[in-house]
Formats: sequence, structure tokens, C-alpha cells
Amino acid sequence: MWNYLWILTLISLSEELSLAKAAQSNILLPSQLNDDLSSPLFRCLAPDPKLNYRPVIGILSHPGDGASGRLNNATNASYIAASYVKFVESAGARVIPLIYNEPREILFQKLNLVNGVLFTGGWAKSGLYYDIAKAVFKKALAKNDAGYHFPLYAICLGFELLTMIISKDNNILESFNAADQASTLQFMENVNIEGTVFQRFPPDLLKKMSTDCLVMQNHLYGISPERFQENQDLSSFFKILTTSADANNKVYVSTVEANNYPVTAFQWHPEKNAFEWGSSMIPHSEDAIQVTQHVANFLISEARKSLNRPPASEVLDNLIYNYSPTYCGKAGKGFDEVYIFEEP
Repeated sequence: MWNYLWILTLISLSEELSLAKAAQSNILLPSQLNDDLSSPLFRCLAPDPKLNYRPVIGILSHPGDGASGRLNNATNASYIAASYVKFVESAGARVIPLIYNEPREILFQKLNLVNGVLFTGGWAKSGLYYDIAKAVFKKALAKNDAGYHFPLYAICLGFELLTMIISKDNNILESFNAADQASTLQFMENVNIEGTVFQRFPPDLLKKMSTDCLVMQNHLYGISPERFQENQDLSSFFKILTTSADANNKVYVSTVEANNYPVTAFQWHPEKNAFEWGSSMIPHSEDAIQVTQHVANFLISEARKSLNRPPASEVLDNLIYNYSPTYCGKAGKGFDEVYIFEEP
């Protein structure tokens, strides 16, 4: 009897090993295939002439030093958190800073050197900063209208600014309690994500974004889906992709995509997961890092469609590499590094 059971056990183990070997045999290296590796099929293809493999993104600086005057209290100072720069670089692009309070003619010359623009988070919703953001946004639309593909990403404050600009209502924003919290993204019912920032997300990651807190929220203002849809200018320009809920379960619009332009706005921070460490609420799981990378990849894939190829020397003269970041993880709060700019 025991011999019989032992034989059955050996047979079972043998079958499991066979199945394991069969599973492993489905993964073959190129050298294990019978194909001729010298065949033209295996040669490096020529770059697609329709794509720009050296894209550059312009990032608009924000008033202040990013640390409430603890690093630089000059009234003319502005900054870009280094996490936005790293976010762009991680997907294969470089950055030119668009310093909001430099002479307009210089800023707009720089705008002609880039293949897309990013509006960052922050607090400024009026004065010169608002005016410049509005002017840059209109120029981005004009470039697209003229047939030049020119993407724009707007994050947190950037989302709020576009909401105000497009709605033509500077009082349209509502109060929310979503400061320093991780949250989920709830996709709109029957939303079509084809061609959007979420198109190339793996299905399992899309599902996890609805159930796990994989995105970082840090804002006190936003807009509810109801108020968004009531404004004809907003609802005709953008489609809502996701919503989120604040600490009081009050729902706000969290991701939108333009219907006719390569413009995406986020009321959350895709850059923080991988590149900021100042808050314990920032998600740093492998899934959260994948969210950051997929969002960055989409922006740069859109920038590669830009046919703008300015002189290399002009690009090099204006890259953010001409500046040095300042470590503020100890002196400041919220950012680990910032680029600080002073304009006369």
C-alpha cells in the first residue's frame, strides 16, 4: 500500500516538473531561436523621420523659492521643483526653464525652442504669473491650430489655472480638503481612454488605481464634476477621465484631457511618487512608481511628434543644465531639490 502511494507521489512530482519545464520553454532568448540573426529583420531600423528623438520640454517657473523664503527671500525669485525636471528626463527629454518674470520676448523665444510645456503645482493664481500662464497656454493652442503638434501638461495649480482660463471665470474653483493625502482615481463610467494618458497603462495597474492609493493629492481647491459640466466652455474643451474624493468624501475632477488638443491636466502629482520624499503620504510602491513613469512617457511620446527642431546651440544655451539645483530637504518643506532663478 505504501509503495503504491509512493509511486503515485513520484508520478505527481514528475508531472509538476514537466509542467514547470514546459512553462519555462515558452521563454526563449534570441540565440535559442532557429532564426537567422543576420537577417535584415534583425537589423536596427532607421529612426522614424516623423518623430523627434531629442525632445525638449519648457517648464514654467513659479514665484518664490519653494521653501517660503527660507532659501531665497528675494522678491523677484522664482523656482522649479527638481522633481518636475527629473520627471521629464525619466522619459527621455530635456528641460528649458521658462522663467515667468523674465522679459516676455525672451520667454517666448524660449517657447520656440521646446516641443511642449509643463505647468507645475504651486499657489499663484493672479497677477503676472496668471497672465503669463494664460499667454503661454494661448500660444500652445495657436501652435496646434497652425499644424504644429505641441503638448501641454498642467499639474495641480496648473489644472486650476486652466480651469479658470478656459471657463473665463476666476471664481469657478471650489474648496476641497485634499492637502497631503494619497488617493485613488475613479474612472468615469464608459470613458474612452484610447489616445489618452491612460491608454498604455497595463489593465491590472488601471484597476489598482481605482482600489489602491497610488496617486498623491496636495491641494485645497478644485472643481466638482457638476460645476465642471455646467460650464459650457470647460465641458466642450475637456472630457473628464477621472474623479477623486477629498478627506471629507467630497468628489472633485482629478484628470481631464482636451477633446481637440494634446492638453492633459491633473489635479494630482504624478511626479512626486518617484522623486519627492518630504511627505510620508507620498506613495512609493512599485505600482506607484509605474504610475509616474507611464504618465511621463505619455507626455514625451507626444513631444516626439513635434516637428520643431531649433538650432542645437540655442537649445544648449538655455537648458536647465546651465543652472544648479539647491537641496532643500532640510531647510524647506515639501520639496527635496529646487532650481531657483533671480530676474532683475
